[in-house]
Amino acid sequence: MAIIQTIELSKSYQMGQEIIKALDEISLSINKGEYVAIMGPSGSGKSTLMNIFGCLDSPQSGTYLLNQKNVSQLPENDLAMIRNEEIGFVFQTFNLLPRISALENVALPLIYAGKNKKQRHKMALNALTQVGLANRASHKPNELSGGQRQRVAIARALVNSPSIILADEPTGNLDTKTSDEIMQLFEQIHQNGNTIVMVTHETDIAAHAQRVITMVDGRISTDVSNG
Repeated sequence: MAIIQTIELSKSYQMGQEIIKALDEISLSINKGEYVAIMGPSGSGKSTLMNIFGCLDSPQSGTYLLNQKNVSQLPENDLAMIRNEEIGFVFQTFNLLPRISALENVALPLIYAGKNKKQRHKMALNALTQVGLANRASHKPNELSGGQRQRVAIARALVNSPSIILADEPTGNLDTKTSDEIMQLFEQIHQNGNTIVMVTHETDIAAHAQRVITMVDGRISTDVSNG
């Protein structure tokens, strides 16, 4: 079953006098349980596509179906609800709040989901356990290493049991050894049945995915299965 489906998705931006076509009639399908990497040079459209997948942006034309629901032109309030219920985000820069603990950072999406404090604590601790960081629950981000911070961010992405995990350059700020550990964690998350879509410009990171989509000038140039 397709969890993500796009039909002739297009998006342009105006830069001064010039119109830049970020996405040029992209049609693709990603099934539930797939692990997909999206690659391409800077300006190829991969970040724009990821933002539309994550309901952070809307296409100018074409259709985006998430879980078979057309979300292409929904109002912002509806998109915010979908983001919180359906999508777990992992960013290159971790995006953790510095003044609160790892546990509280992981629990943040649950506040918007209307869970009470006891439920939030239990679910956040469970997510931290999944990423091997239950023993660091009370630590603030500045008391954690880069790899641990990314694990907290991954736990936050998992805490709502989303339909899809979107990871934007998840190892971009990490050294090689830590990157390998994070990629092993993504493999475990995928084996647990999660759908993962990851943007990366690193071939060795993309090699962890089952399928690699390469973009050039707003179009898909190749779409290849790994293995």
